[in-house]
Amino acid sequence: MKGNTEKVYYKRLNGALPGPHVLLSAGVHGDEYEPILAASGLIEELEGVLAAGTVTIVPLVNESAYNRASRCGEDGLDLARICPGKADGSVSEQTADQISALIREADYYVDMHTGGLAYDIYPLAGYMLHPSPDVLEKQQEMAIAYNLPLIWGTDHRPDGRTLSVARDAHVPAIYLEYGGGTGIREQVTKAYQAGFMNLLKYLTMIDAPARTVPVADRYWVEDYRADSGYLQAKMPSPADGIFSAAVKPGDQLLPGQLWGRIVDPVSGTTTDVRAEAGGLAFLLRTTVKVKKGEALGGILPIENAGKTVIHEG
Repeated sequence: MKGNTEKVYYKRLNGALPGPHVLLSAGVHGDEYEPILAASGLIEELEGVLAAGTVTIVPLVNESAYNRASRCGEDGLDLARICPGKADGSVSEQTADQISALIREADYYVDMHTGGLAYDIYPLAGYMLHPSPDVLEKQQEMAIAYNLPLIWGTDHRPDGRTLSVARDAHVPAIYLEYGGGTGIREQVTKAYQAGFMNLLKYLTMIDAPARTVPVADRYWVEDYRADSGYLQAKMPSPADGIFSAAVKPGDQLLPGQLWGRIVDPVSGTTTDVRAEAGGLAFLLRTTVKVKKGEALGGILPIENAGKTVIHEG
């Protein structure tokens, strides 16, 4: 570890006036690069601009995973499944303990992600459907301020996440997902930077008006079903082989429409994968070699802009 605490490095900026403390993190997974670039750029952009409150930016939470260009650290653990971690544990557990301490200090928290090397994700701002109406309302407002085309509220019960640490501390928190695969997508970095600046304007921490896209013009889903936000369990592959997609994130699909094909070069068999339901394709597998049971993508059961609520049962 390195930096100003000899642990997880962060940069803290203070405005001249009192105000809330906002924490922004990137690099919880080591193969998600645009958020890391966005965080680094925001450190420069905010110098001398912040009028009120405090912003803490962690441009690279998980150095161990980053050094491996992997979702997981050198101990094989996924930091986003082991929070709040252990101060005397393995490298990922120690890192989870450190970022969890920073989360508990904040008044608001934003955690930036992409689909990593494995998935391409339609741009979204997500949050847990917190049992506290006050916290939930603040999370909704944060997600709206980011101006991404999809707002997604999901089951509040999963543990081990950065957002579950925020949940337990009653810190309003959102996460961002956009893009993924190989290469750098500049549009992701720019959208994340613009969204964070707009959030700070909304919180009156920057002396400029916030400009927010009307929610009626965006998709907004609140899904109370168990594990509704667990991406790695969606559309399990029916076979091993090479996956070729027939859709892209943002497509509107009909039930049974072709999602893609899996070719097994050993047996020579081809398996069609079809949409389980109609709706918005928001998650797509980008790693082409797949094993049976691995997620190939996800569909949200929505056709039109506006808010949709899906109740459990």
